[in-house]
Amino acid sequence: MSFASLGLAPVWVRAVREQGYHAPTAIQAAAIPPILAGRDVLGLAQTGSGKTAAFGLPLLQRLRMPPGQGPRRLQALVLLPTRELVVQVGEVLREFARSLSGSPRLKISEAFGGVSINPQLMGLRGGTDVMVATPGRLLDLIEHKALDLRSVEMLVLDEADRLLDLGFAEELQRILALLPARRQSLFFSATFPKAVQGLAQGLLQEPVEVRIAPEPQRTAAIQQRAIQVDESRRTPLLRHLLQTEPSWSRVLVFVATRYATEHVSDKLWSHGIKAAALHGELSQGARTQVLAALRHGEIQVLVATDVAARGLDIPELPVVVNYDLPRSPADYIHRIGRTGRAGETGLAVSLVPASAEAHFRLIEKRQGQRVPREQIAGFAASPLSPEQAQALNSNGGIKGRRKSKKDKLREAAAAAAASAPLPGDEAQR
Repeated sequence: MSFASLGLAPVWVRAVREQGYHAPTAIQAAAIPPILAGRDVLGLAQTGSGKTAAFGLPLLQRLRMPPGQGPRRLQALVLLPTRELVVQVGEVLREFARSLSGSPRLKISEAFGGVSINPQLMGLRGGTDVMVATPGRLLDLIEHKALDLRSVEMLVLDEADRLLDLGFAEELQRILALLPARRQSLFFSATFPKAVQGLAQGLLQEPVEVRIAPEPQRTAAIQQRAIQVDESRRTPLLRHLLQTEPSWSRVLVFVATRYATEHVSDKLWSHGIKAAALHGELSQGARTQVLAALRHGEIQVLVATDVAARGLDIPELPVVVNYDLPRSPADYIHRIGRTGRAGETGLAVSLVPASAEAHFRLIEKRQGQRVPREQIAGFAASPLSPEQAQALNSNGGIKGRRKSKKDKLREAAAAAAASAPLPGDEAQR
């Protein structure tokens, strides 16, 4: 199947070809034709399945070209839960729109919190054709009379489940009340709990449902490695791998704390490896610069916490490293799913000290896959004592000593995480 067969105009077929898209993904093949036909669409698909192009290409094709003179009229509104997603989707839409020749060009604007509102207000002088925004900042712009939603013809809610999880339900209702009743609405979500179902029912009119089941071999396209190493030797080992593995041109390293992002990235930089930290205390401007540096090849390594990396979609990311193991098996799947997207293969490497062996066995059990342990010459982990080896039981627990209250709480939390549903366990993904 080709993009041309989906009904896209030649200019947009050329646009996707220029962006390196060779064939439509499942969500693109199923969603683009009904969107082009003006139908409301309910799309249920996992993150990384190609949703942005699925709604972005037909959205751009359906826009009316702006007038040569006079203010622009807001035609399409895209709502997203995080600043990073707003930036990513805005960039994708602008890249597609660059294929349009002639003048005037489509204007695609972004709005998100965490930065001064003044530049965003200035950017909306003369209007805009497409607004990509988080709900809170969108309402701020409306209160400043910088936007009028009465002209919106297309509404997109992407990552709808996360919009609700992050507490945007009230803001969404306020925004929906400002939109015209006659419009096309596109609703995309990775999960479909009752709250999301209720939102979709109130938003969509006779929608075409597009349900893309998760690929059963979602992690099969991701090679997993588990390297045993002493905790104190993780940074030298990481540096060794970055310097000797030829395919590690762009790497996302997960750590547990803000301090670790700075510490590990500084250690790498001091040895000539271009690395940067990404954590929740960075300003939005700094976050944007760091992500742009990684995408443009100005740095090789991004060291991030789970919170800071939430919502990131880094194109052509070949490697993810778990410097610190995630707190739950579900977080492990989310982490390694950053690589191996859109049909590409990827590599996920976990550094496993002896103290983390039991936890990594829980992760293996939850994903139903055993990852062979390996050691790297010069960085071999200290061997377990006979007592420690005997104490490590088949379930990944430690026997032979009296468990403290902290031990019991840690094991209970790990067991709960192991039994928690993963993305894809429910039919909605």
